[in-house]
Amino acid sequence: MSVSAIIDPHHHLWDLENYSYPWLCQTGEPVAPIAGSLRSIMKSYSLADYREDSKRWNIVKDVHLDALSADILAETRWLQDMKNKTGFPTAIVAHADLEADNVDIVLASHAESKAVRGIRQILNWHQDPRYTFIERSDLLRDPKWQKGFGLLKKYDFSFDLQLYPHQMMDAARVARDHEDTTIILNHTGMPLQRDAEGVQTWQDGMRALASVPSVHAKISGLGMVDPDWTVASIRPFVLKTIDYFGVDRCMFASNFPVDKIYASFDRIYEAFFEIVKDLSDTDKKKIFHDNALRVYRL
Repeated sequence: MSVSAIIDPHHHLWDLENYSYPWLCQTGEPVAPIAGSLRSIMKSYSLADYREDSKRWNIVKDVHLDALSADILAETRWLQDMKNKTGFPTAIVAHADLEADNVDIVLASHAESKAVRGIRQILNWHQDPRYTFIERSDLLRDPKWQKGFGLLKKYDFSFDLQLYPHQMMDAARVARDHEDTTIILNHTGMPLQRDAEGVQTWQDGMRALASVPSVHAKISGLGMVDPDWTVASIRPFVLKTIDYFGVDRCMFASNFPVDKIYASFDRIYEAFFEIVKDLSDTDKKKIFHDNALRVYRL
């Protein structure tokens, strides 16, 4: 391994004792679309827990992604207070419903926390109810949502884009209409359907997104769409993402503790390093450190 310092630009923390996370408080057998059983992560996950899981790796900076708290502003304040006391998380990507009437007020409230760099709103939408994470229509085609997206530039916020491959063409149009707003594609574009048609849809969508210079890609979350993954099974998606976006617009991330359902932190990062072992040290440093530093302004 030639990279001495790593930035993890996508992980979560949650405090179930003091805050509400409805998706982690289900009764019966808790199952989320894509992710599978949540039983193993239905407990508080602290900064100390994250540090224990990642202790073999020199994580020098990090980005916390919203954890679907019931009180999104309280979550941001909690994380900002944590940063003030410990230095971590280095940066925060908060949640906002961009189609909401009060979205400008919410964005302004998030902006009061100096560590907030951007917004994520999970947009996964699928006609197949098995893959529906949040019940709603496809917001990418909603003019009200698009108007809310336009407010991100006002606060110098980036947008973390989580969606399915069949939504990528619409997302690429949004990106072209707002090229002054940085977009970071989450979870390798979530290549869920692995038949020939599904892979082709992913490839076409990734090319469309990569054609917009303001769009970057996080290689992460592959366990959610490939629970029994191996280095061989994820290698094509990792390498194609790097091929489409280039080494200057890709970054590796843990998606912990969600991806802890499928593998240890060590196994995930060992796989990443194995897959890109033939890249130059300079290019590895970009994907494991430098790109996240620049894109999230760390």
